[in-house]
Amino acid sequence: MRRVPRPPHGPVAIATSPWIVVGAGVVVMVVLLFVALGAYRGRSPAPDGARPPALPVPSAVVVVPSVPTSVASPVPALPGISGRASGLPPSAVATSGSPSVGSSGRPTATRSPSRASSGQPAMTGRYRVVQSFDGGFIGEVAMVNASARSRGWTVRLEFSGGRLVTAWVEGVPQGTIRESDDGFTYVSGVEVSPGGSVSLRFHMERASSTPRECTVDGVPCGGL
Repeated sequence: MRRVPRPPHGPVAIATSPWIVVGAGVVVMVVLLFVALGAYRGRSPAPDGARPPALPVPSAVVVVPSVPTSVASPVPALPGISGRASGLPPSAVATSGSPSVGSSGRPTATRSPSRASSGQPAMTGRYRVVQSFDGGFIGEVAMVNASARSRGWTVRLEFSGGRLVTAWVEGVPQGTIRESDDGFTYVSGVEVSPGGSVSLRFHMERASSTPRECTVDGVPCGGL
């Protein structure tokens, strides 16, 4: 009797039976597929329309350096150069008095006193010549408020001939000049506090240094 040969074992059997290799590959692919599906289902997808949280953005801080503001002080007018002020200042508006209610219930006008309680003028002025030169001079009317309240003022100067070049007040807002054939009137642009003083200067050409008339609020000036 002849013996039936036994099938080979080990690598020789795998090499002689290719279907074993194919089957093992299929099993490995199925296992890998299940692993991938499980990993995919384990993830928690974000709901539809949800946006990822925005990262905090630090707000920009803008530092604006403080610039000190400076108020330009009024520049005094120079003789023959500075122009005359235009416009009527509030203090130049003449008022007849402040209304008050009398015993009858009707408003009555009460005039403000033009003189101090002691009988002296509310505004006193003194005239002098500051500088004389060929063809003209610079004059000044120095005023003092002798009343107990702040008030404006009006200076009237008359000369025999001549021409006004300019007039100015040093250190305060300028007023209004009204010229005439025989002189000029200067209405203040700022009130003078009680006990305070102010000086009006002017430049005249081809005129006598002694005015025919000098008044402050209608009261004659001193120094003439």
